[in-house]
Amino acid sequence: MKDPRITQFAEILVDYSTRVKKGDVVLINAAGLEALPLVKELHALCLKRGAAYVEYAFSVPEIDRNFYNLANKQQLDHFPQHKLDFFKTLTVYIGIAAGDNSMVMANARQQAMVAYQKLTKPLIDQRVKHTRWVVTRYPTHAAAQEARMSLDEYEDYLFSACCIDWRAESKKQDKLKKLMDKTRAVRIVAPDTDLSFSIDGLPGIKCDGRLNMPDGEVFSAPVRDSVQGHITYNCPSIYQGKEFNGVRFEFKDGRIVKAVANAGMSGALNKILDTDEGARYIGEFSLGINPGIRRPMRNILFDEKIFGSIHFTPGQAYDECDNGNRSAVHWDLVRILADGEIWFDGVLIQKQGVFVHKDLLELNP
Repeated sequence: MKDPRITQFAEILVDYSTRVKKGDVVLINAAGLEALPLVKELHALCLKRGAAYVEYAFSVPEIDRNFYNLANKQQLDHFPQHKLDFFKTLTVYIGIAAGDNSMVMANARQQAMVAYQKLTKPLIDQRVKHTRWVVTRYPTHAAAQEARMSLDEYEDYLFSACCIDWRAESKKQDKLKKLMDKTRAVRIVAPDTDLSFSIDGLPGIKCDGRLNMPDGEVFSAPVRDSVQGHITYNCPSIYQGKEFNGVRFEFKDGRIVKAVANAGMSGALNKILDTDEGARYIGEFSLGINPGIRRPMRNILFDEKIFGSIHFTPGQAYDECDNGNRSAVHWDLVRILADGEIWFDGVLIQKQGVFVHKDLLELNP
C-alpha cells in the first residue's frame, strides 16, 4: 500500500519547491533505484500540472564508482556536451538521493573524482543558475542505518522534517534575514572554537523549502579575507565517500592555514582543500533552524539544518551571496552550538543552541 506521505512530499516538491507549471521542461534525477515510488509520483504530478516534457533518470552509484576506477585520461577529459545541451532546455530540476551504501566511493580513485567534478561543473552551474531546482533524499535502509535508526523511524524523521508548512516557516525566517542584512561583525564562541569574521555587505538568504528538502537555514558568506581564529566541527561528515570526524581549521586572513581531522584523515582532508585555491577559503556561513532536525544523521542535507547549529563551508560561494570565492569544492561542515554562542555586532543572538535575541524568539521550537 502506498504511503500517503509520499504523495504529500511530492506535492510539496512540485507545487511549492519548484512551482511546476504549464510548459515547463522537467528533469527528475534519482541516484539510486529505491527512489522509484517518489519518482513515479513526481512524474505524474508534473504531467498533471501541465509540464511540456518530463524526463526521469536513474543513476547507480556502483556504476559511477567503476567509472572513477576504470576511466583513462581521455575518458575523464570527455565533456558530456549532450547533457549540457539538454540542461539548457530545462526549467525545473528535481534531484533525489536514494543510495544503498553511503561508503560506495570510499576507495574510488579520488584524483579521478576530483578531475571529473571539475570537468562537469558547467552542468551544476547550468542547473543552479538557470532552473527552479530542488534536491532531496528518499528514505532507504542504508540511510536509516547511517542515522542509527530503523527504516520506520527514519521515514518518520524525514517526513516530519519535510512535510511542514513552509510558507509559515518562511515568514519566521524574515527577521533573521533582516538582522543578518544589517550585521557587520560575527563571532562564534564554543569549546575549541573562536571565530571572528565580517559579513558586511553580504545579505542573509532564506532557505525556506525552495532549493533543499528538508530545508531550514538562513545563510550569508564571510568577507573572503576576514576570517580569523579556529573552529572544531562536531558532526561527522561524509565527503567523496569518506567519513571525517573532528575536523579542525585554523584561519589567517580568511585562509585555512592548518587543517586536521581524527582517525588519520588529515591527509585526505588536506587533499580536498588543495583541490584549488578557493577550497581553503570560506564560501558560506549559515545558521540551521529546522525545528524538526535536532541531531546528526551523517547526511549533510539534514545535518546542515540542525536547529542550533552553524555550517561554515570551505569552497564555492553561492551567486545569491557572492563573496568572490571560486572553487570546485563546496563542503558543508557542521558545528552544533549547544555549548556555544553566536554574537552579531557584539550582541548575543544565540546561546546554547537557543535564540535569545528578542526579534528571533519565534524561531525557537
